Amino acid sequence: MPSITLTPAQRKVHRAEAHHLDPVVHIGNDGLTPAVRKEADAALKAHGLIKIRVLNDDRSARETMLAELADALDAAPIQHIGKLLVLWRPLPEKARAADEDRKPGPREVKVLKFGKRPGQKPEVKVVKVLGNQRITPGGKLKRAKVRKTSIKKNAG
Repeated sequence: MPSITLTPAQRKVHRAEAHHLDPVVHIGNDGLTPAVRKEADAALKAHGLIKIRVLNDDRSARETMLAELADALDAAPIQHIGKLLVLWRPLPEKARAADEDRKPGPREVKVLKFGKRPGQKPEVKVVKVLGNQRITPGGKLKRAKVRKTSIKKNAG
């Protein structure tokens, strides 16, 4: 029995998502080998929802393969249609290092410079603005001023 149980509505949503997918794992005449299990596990970690193509003609063997894969990989069996099996497992959370000292990166800003004649197209310039810079109303880049702190406040 797989550890993940889905409602029919959830299964329907996953079937719809899997419709356009191509099979990423192929099971040959050797059946479920450790290499096939390893590839299916890697595909589930990367995609979450995968299709598996089985080259075996026996329907009952394909059903047992689907059940075995679902149990071994802690996945939910979504669909078995023809020679295609569909498995789903929620994607693992990606661990991100929280960098509290990180400041915003550079951003690109479009600056419009209007001509003196009316009806003339404005000149568009893309400018890269760093974290310590700002754009003046005239379209020029200026660095942010360093704010001075009081000597008296720091001494006391």
